[in-house]
Amino acid sequence: MAIQVLIPTPLQKFTADQAVVELEARDVQGLIQALDERFPGLKARLCDESGTLRRFLNIYVNNEDIRFLNNQATVLNDGDEISIIPAVAGG
Repeated sequence: MAIQVLIPTPLQKFTADQAVVELEARDVQGLIQALDERFPGLKARLCDESGTLRRFLNIYVNNEDIRFLNNQATVLNDGDEISIIPAVAGG
């Protein structure tokens, strides 16, 4: 099952400057693992030591925030588009 992952510019240095990668995974947690297997060290940028997504990152599955779905257990389907969005803060 091919899942398209949109990589934000700050993380593209870990994906050999690729803005879009295709992977196979059953859920968001598996997708994070697949990203780390293909691009070692990327998981450490996405998750804390306990494996939970970092607070400053948002992940969307087909424009739906996973926080309103099943978080990292959100099931993925063939053709889904995943967006990794770093949070923006300002004052």
